[in-house]
Amino acid sequence: MTSSSTSSAQKSYKYDVFLSFRGEDTRKNFVDHLYAALELQGIHTFKDDERIEKGKKINDELLKSIEESKFYIVVFSKNYAASAWCLDEIVKIMECQKAIEQIVYPVFYDVDPCEVRKQLGPVGEAFSRHNKNVEVGKWRKAMKEASNLAGWDLRNTADGHEAKVINKIIKKISFELSFNNLEVDRKLIGMESRIKDIVSLMKMGIEDVRMIGIKGIGGGGKTTLARAVFDKICVSFEGKSFVENVREESKPSMSGLRSLQEQVLFNVLSSRSFTVGSVHDGKSVIRKMLCSKKVLLILDDVDHLDQLEALVGGLNWFKPGSRIIITTRDEQVLVAHGVKWIHDVDLLSQNEAMCLLSRYAFGRDIPVQTYKELSLKVVHYAAGLPLTIRVLGSFLCGQNELEWEDVIKRLKTIPLKETLEKLELSYTRLEDDYKEIFLDVACLLKGWKKEDAIRALESRGFHARNGLRVLEQKSLITISPDLELGMHDHIQEMGRNIVRRSNLDEPMRHSRLWIRGEIEDVLVNDLVNEETKAIAIQIISMHDEKNLCSKILTKGFGNMKKLRFLYVDSDTGDWPTSIGVGYNFPNALRFLSWRRYPHCSLPKTFQANNLVALHISSSIIKQLWEDGEKKVLKSLRFLDFGYSHLRTLDCGLLPNLEKLNLTNCCHLVELHVPIGSLRKLVYLDLSECMFPDILPGHSGHNLLKLNFSSNDIKEIPSSIGNLEKLVSLDLNWCKNLKSLPQSICSLQHLKDIDLESCAIEDLPEDIGHLESLEWLNLRLTPVKHLPDSICMLKRLKTLLLARCYVLEKLPEDIGLLESLEELSAAYCKIRDVPSSICKLKHLKEFDLRCCDQLEKLPEKLGDLKCLLVLDVQGTSISHLPHSISLLKGLKVFGFKAEDSSIYT
Repeated sequence: MTSSSTSSAQKSYKYDVFLSFRGEDTRKNFVDHLYAALELQGIHTFKDDERIEKGKKINDELLKSIEESKFYIVVFSKNYAASAWCLDEIVKIMECQKAIEQIVYPVFYDVDPCEVRKQLGPVGEAFSRHNKNVEVGKWRKAMKEASNLAGWDLRNTADGHEAKVINKIIKKISFELSFNNLEVDRKLIGMESRIKDIVSLMKMGIEDVRMIGIKGIGGGGKTTLARAVFDKICVSFEGKSFVENVREESKPSMSGLRSLQEQVLFNVLSSRSFTVGSVHDGKSVIRKMLCSKKVLLILDDVDHLDQLEALVGGLNWFKPGSRIIITTRDEQVLVAHGVKWIHDVDLLSQNEAMCLLSRYAFGRDIPVQTYKELSLKVVHYAAGLPLTIRVLGSFLCGQNELEWEDVIKRLKTIPLKETLEKLELSYTRLEDDYKEIFLDVACLLKGWKKEDAIRALESRGFHARNGLRVLEQKSLITISPDLELGMHDHIQEMGRNIVRRSNLDEPMRHSRLWIRGEIEDVLVNDLVNEETKAIAIQIISMHDEKNLCSKILTKGFGNMKKLRFLYVDSDTGDWPTSIGVGYNFPNALRFLSWRRYPHCSLPKTFQANNLVALHISSSIIKQLWEDGEKKVLKSLRFLDFGYSHLRTLDCGLLPNLEKLNLTNCCHLVELHVPIGSLRKLVYLDLSECMFPDILPGHSGHNLLKLNFSSNDIKEIPSSIGNLEKLVSLDLNWCKNLKSLPQSICSLQHLKDIDLESCAIEDLPEDIGHLESLEWLNLRLTPVKHLPDSICMLKRLKTLLLARCYVLEKLPEDIGLLESLEELSAAYCKIRDVPSSICKLKHLKEFDLRCCDQLEKLPEKLGDLKCLLVLDVQGTSISHLPHSISLLKGLKVFGFKAEDSSIYT
């Protein structure tokens, strides 16, 4: 048997509202006005003199109508109880309310709720007519139960103004109907949770004016979501307008915007039509006419600030309580208009996509069993895009399995046209250079780290940082929390289609090549064309590599005169052998990245005057130029030899170098840094070089980041003080490093120092002069004490002291580190925690694990209001301070002791 709650959820109602009232008291006044208002609002209402057909038994008709209504409005008046029919109605209404969870709202018309509840006064007199009736007990009980429910007492609501009370009733019923009775299109999936997210942003109970943005890629469901929200809540507003296709409709010059202004005015002020002479006049009219109305306004598919300024110029255009929802692909439009609340539309999960496909293809929520695997393939192709699912579901409906398989095979080579056209709208409005950046990401750079992609794009001559920001704002790319470039599969497909479609069968004419077979065909068969500007290829096996490399290096890239970008990535596990003779690179090359490059140097014939970035990591290269030739690379800014066989490098040949990576160049024996060279260097990685005497003290004055980790260096020369712009210094695992020079304390821009696992016993006494320092890592060092000046580091956020096994105390004035957020002192010999630590108002993490000498914590520890993590496991603490109970935000608490009473 189905439960009542399930029945309620599944039940469809004939009427929205059933009106129960005593005709003699209210039919021609209050009830008549209430009924008219309900009907005007589109609320389907049962009222006995309007709905009962002649010839039908009134009792049967009433009972059936009560059962078929979702809400009940019971108008209690002085003579309501005089009617046995009314009393039978209220009994039936209360039965339905209990059994099927229908909702009852009492209205007390010229009568006190207490009189109805206890049947006193005029109500009692009316009830006295039925004292001999056997039903009187049920009637009294039903009257009492109904009068205890929340409703409206006309005498104490809106100063007794009936019109205002009716308006409140309409709003309440409309609102409840929208959330309880709205049937979202059955082919929409997962809409309820998405609606709740938007409604939550809207804060309906707050009487302010809010603009909410919904952004996302084309076909991602923005319009569908906005429409569903509009249908859900529009009844709560005095005026409403859903303006579709703003981008398209505003195109015909300024007349388009004027037309949209007129549409908004007509929709909101439904009794009038407007003609505005100009967009400027339209702004004035909208502001004047709508400032006194609580409105809901949806602007769908906005793509330009002018559209928002013409239609929703400012918050002061609207009455408090108004809400404006704007859908767009371009976040910058929202930001520029001052929209504070911006929601990224969620694409479909796999389960949601499967359900949506099934509804369109099979008319049910799950696929037909024999089509399950095929459906999964379709869902995988759609990648969460509702538009693609709907188009494919409709197309596949009624087709057999072989036809499904044929469609899926076709999609692998011929993208879905309707999806691509929708997505390409975002591309067509880009500036030309942003289009080129977009195509580079789609064809070459998806999945790259942001900074690596920026270097590649800058090498190509693009303003990469701004370009990537624009693409992200227009929902064409994403940047993950770990700063990796992402792109929806269909957007990537669209971008690649743009590159290929004009010469689909002639890859040699494509501006970018990334398909392995096409690249090999072009190179091996000498189909080289000057239109190719970028190539990216991945090698997946050693045999594959040798074959391809021999073809590439003998045939070469040299004839590709306009090639700017070459990226070769080898995932093979063995070192390649040097192969090929007479190979060359085109002199136009700006970006060259070849992991596991199979040669000992660059070719003599390569005139690399345009080369901006050179990445030859994990390769057998030994020197930059063949036969030790000295060619100056004036354009080179980025150089990466990490994990290579490099033996010697003359930095004097690299006058404009900004980033140099020599990590794990274990064969390096000579790094020639002439005086005055490397003046533009901002990043230097010499980690794991085992080359102790390298440090650009007289050069590299613009250096921002220096990585010397895992080196055999025994001391840092005082010349490090000349690196006045240095921001980051990494010396971790320099196990022979016992001290830092005092000159390091002059580095006023230094923000982080990593000294983990160094042999340092003491810090410079003036370390407090590093006024910009935010992060200090001393883990696993034999540091004996911290200088008092460390408490002068006002910007220090993180202090890591874990496993400083000989450290016995923290500075007494540690409370002066006013910005400190994380303090880790686990496994130290600390005996006492200074009471001043309770002044650290921003401290979030405090780790004292296994400080076995520690016996107590400061009494005022509860003053650390921001503390989220406190770990004192493995200490000698037996009792915690009472104030710990004040740490309401504490999420992680580590403590073990035999006496559980200490928790209280």
